[in-house]
Amino acid sequence: MSAVSYSRGGTESASSRGVIFIHSCPNPIVPHLEWALAKVLGTELPMEWAPQPVVPGQLRSQIIWAGKQGMGARIASSLLAFSQVRYEVTEDPSAGHEGERFAATPDLGLFRASIGAHGDVMVHEDRLRSLLVQSTATGESVAEDIRRLIGQPWDEELEAFRIAHSDSKIRVLHNVS
Repeated sequence: MSAVSYSRGGTESASSRGVIFIHSCPNPIVPHLEWALAKVLGTELPMEWAPQPVVPGQLRSQIIWAGKQGMGARIASSLLAFSQVRYEVTEDPSAGHEGERFAATPDLGLFRASIGAHGDVMVHEDRLRSLLVQSTATGESVAEDIRRLIGQPWDEELEAFRIAHSDSKIRVLHNVS
């Protein structure tokens, strides 16, 4: 695994960091996705792409970033326009800030979860209460609702794509805006 560093310069210190995994992207969309990421990250973004063996004809890439708290949400939001792309964006927990994980697939849409210090999905009390009230009112399965609440359907769909990333080259971006 190799890493390439990019920096916007200046003395601004990063307060958070994370990873962008583009698991599968149709080749014609690649330049548009790179442009959208460059815009939100505030730096030119020459990404290294590799063929995605799980979906022939599509590409994959990943980037490690460091920047301001909340950057993970900004990155994930910038990728919402690309409904044909499978991706995950993580932001590690940092001082006074829970981590976040975003995952998106064409079939399931976007998933968001808070992430604790040890990488666990954290489900807040109000979300559990809401789930119980809704399940009681509709008679739906609480177990199925919890599966979705912790992102299990996204994990199941993306697992094959994660394994394909194990030989990827990684770009490292420091102090992105």
